[in-house]
Amino acid sequence: QVQLVESGGGLVQPGGSLRLSCAASGSGFSIGSMGWYRQAPGKQRELIAALTRGGVTDYADSVKGRFTISRDNAKNTVYLQMNNLKPEDTAVYYCNALPSLRAYWGPGTQVTVSS
Repeated sequence: QVQLVESGGGLVQPGGSLRLSCAASGSGFSIGSMGWYRQAPGKQRELIAALTRGGVTDYADSVKGRFTISRDNAKNTVYLQMNNLKPEDTAVYYCNALPSLRAYWGPGTQVTVSS
């Protein structure tokens, strides 16, 4: 059974930074193409950062130039470095496969950007 557990969220002021982690576990599971998703209050969950198995990245326009997705295959972990955070980045952040799989959704981690 695959488990993805996100961590690293919190309360940060506008302009601040956070680094999210997504640790994957499960018998024989190794991270392949992965994505970071977020769901803001009253909005649908959206894909904001993608990283293919081959190392190609892509970002939603709203985070391009501020967020960076990366991975550590040895640790089976995916990261999201978030810089210059804005109030509109407030959301619950999730990682999942790319494309996402229902069974892989974890609890997410809350990011709140507020002064």
